[in-house]
Amino acid sequence: MSDNALLDTLADEVRPDAGGPELVPLDPDHPGFRDPVYRARRNAIAKLAFDYVTGDPAPAVSYTDAEHDVWKHVRELLDPRHRDFACAEYLECVDAVALDRVRIPQLEDVNARIRPLTGFRMLPVAGLVTARAFLSFLADRIFLATQYIRHASRPLYTPEPDVIHELVGHAASFAHPLYCGLSSHFGRAARVASDGDVERIARLYWFTLEFGAAIEDGIPKAYGAGLLSSVGEMDRLRDAELRRFDCRTMADTPYDPTDFQPFYFVAPSFGAMHEAVSEFLSQFSD
Repeated sequence: MSDNALLDTLADEVRPDAGGPELVPLDPDHPGFRDPVYRARRNAIAKLAFDYVTGDPAPAVSYTDAEHDVWKHVRELLDPRHRDFACAEYLECVDAVALDRVRIPQLEDVNARIRPLTGFRMLPVAGLVTARAFLSFLADRIFLATQYIRHASRPLYTPEPDVIHELVGHAASFAHPLYCGLSSHFGRAARVASDGDVERIARLYWFTLEFGAAIEDGIPKAYGAGLLSSVGEMDRLRDAELRRFDCRTMADTPYDPTDFQPFYFVAPSFGAMHEAVSEFLSQFSD
């Protein structure tokens, strides 16, 4: 499917009603709900995604010093946790992508690093989209990324994916061929699966490439983006309930995206995870 067709479909899905007061409504329990400055900022960044034209460079965001400070603070806390609890495959990618630790990188600068390595690139999206839409882009090695940053009052928490999650969690991994191949396989499967099976594929994605862990040197190490981009989740990995890795079980297990995860499925190794998930997805895409 061409970029034009994909983005036209996405625009129909996520664009708000004309004349609506906000491009990105926030839930009342969102940390920024009562902050009019933050809400205006979210809308301004969302508009960059809505106005994006296929083939143009990813739009640049003029981040404020306060936004850069949130990025820097979270990075300072995550880096030592990565050294202790990130899997080797992820750590291999960190130097290759070399995300700035002080200032928020722009999507186009990140694309310039990952695309020559694996063909993956990141395009802007205003917020959450359906599982089928998000996953389908992965088939063409396109990752839909938000560009806003979490509210400064809760720098260690975000109720939905933000630029820290997208770049620290996902972009770094896109320098690794196994990560990229598996992401693309998820996309191919989601494109042809029934609605019910798309939900199962999305749950498997959640428990692997978002919140997956694998045994390395006898201890669980994070490879999922949701784990790798969250100080709280990384700390919980030490003491949380660890469940046996099984693709069918994960595909049938519901999850709550609005809170810390109560358990993690742990694979025997990163390679074993890759092999098992690829085999499971092959029933849909091959």
